[in-house]
Amino acid sequence: MPSALLIEDDPRIARLLILELGRHDWIILWQRTGRDGLKAMESRSVDIVLLDLMLPDMDGMQVCQHIRQTADVPLLMLTARDAVIDRVQGLDAGADDYLVKPFAMSELLARMRALIRRLRTAPEVKDDWLSVGNLRVSERRHEVRVLDQPVELTAREFALLQYLLQNVGVVVTRDMILERVWGWGYRGSSAVVDVYMGYLRHKIDWTRAEVVLATIRGVGYLVRDIE
Repeated sequence: MPSALLIEDDPRIARLLILELGRHDWIILWQRTGRDGLKAMESRSVDIVLLDLMLPDMDGMQVCQHIRQTADVPLLMLTARDAVIDRVQGLDAGADDYLVKPFAMSELLARMRALIRRLRTAPEVKDDWLSVGNLRVSERRHEVRVLDQPVELTAREFALLQYLLQNVGVVVTRDMILERVWGWGYRGSSAVVDVYMGYLRHKIDWTRAEVVLATIRGVGYLVRDIE
């Protein structure tokens, strides 16, 4: 049975979600505070995290960032904040999707299934290397190196970099990236692509790698050697 960590301070909402999701064979681990949720992540492996933004002890964005430092588990934010800036900040903090309260239980279930499905259908890892300039990616070992210095990436970041290196010299659109890295069922904002590109720009020393990660305005992205 799939399991979810629910971090939600409102007991009425939590009980409703536990009841309804339980009817669909979900096991729910409920924590009322951000700190308790983070402790639960340290001791328990779950398939997905359902995170409320308005918690009594920590802002949900902070909780999301802490989770992302150690885990690449699918994370769905549940919140009454419906402004565009809140959605962008949520994705920027590391959320995979964002659902505004109130919502239909059928939509929540569909989004949870989609997030798990995308993770399970990530690109197959092959026994070879991809190399551009001084940037090397070992698909078998799940390693990234710049001049033999290791670079730590999450599973999603690795899949994105892998796709870019498989298309060196080719402009790839956001839709192409979403289809390959996030999967056909993804229904969230395409802004998540820009967020993850930002992660790659920050984590990889592109100058030492002698590789260009270029934004093609209004189209997508391009990876190429430094000429």
